[in-house]
Amino acid sequence: MKKELFAVALMVLAAAVAQGGEIKFHEWPCAPIPQEIATIPVVMDVGYWIRIKDQDKLRIKLRQDSIRAYSGCTSMVVETNSCLTFSCSIAKVIKDGTTVVPGTYSCSVSPANVDAPGGTLSVCAKITDADLSKVPGGMKDVHVANVTVRVVPRTWM
Repeated sequence: MKKELFAVALMVLAAAVAQGGEIKFHEWPCAPIPQEIATIPVVMDVGYWIRIKDQDKLRIKLRQDSIRAYSGCTSMVVETNSCLTFSCSIAKVIKDGTTVVPGTYSCSVSPANVDAPGGTLSVCAKITDADLSKVPGGMKDVHVANVTVRVVPRTWM
């Protein structure tokens, strides 16, 4: 019995000192016990991830600043795993071949830079020199433009 125990202990010791990736035995230990022979690293490439919370609820409502100027903003909550730079563009809505409300349109995003894990942006739109002569008075929620928000990753600081 002692000889068998000594033989098993000797085999286990031999397995422990065996070079990585190689085990040599004439006979396997008494019980079929799995033996470690290699550790293999697992790696992956991590892409850029961004999410705009409640995107379907975002809307910019323009309010009158002066006789021919209107502006408005909305807050946009961003979650991300990287540092990002935001920008925007604005496109007038055209109906029946003409701009719904002619004027000079502009937009802005503040802050332009957001770091992981994210933050809140203010996205604003503005119309100056607005010509309301083509739209009947008293209309509510007239769709006059679309703001497109763009994003590009930037390197970590």
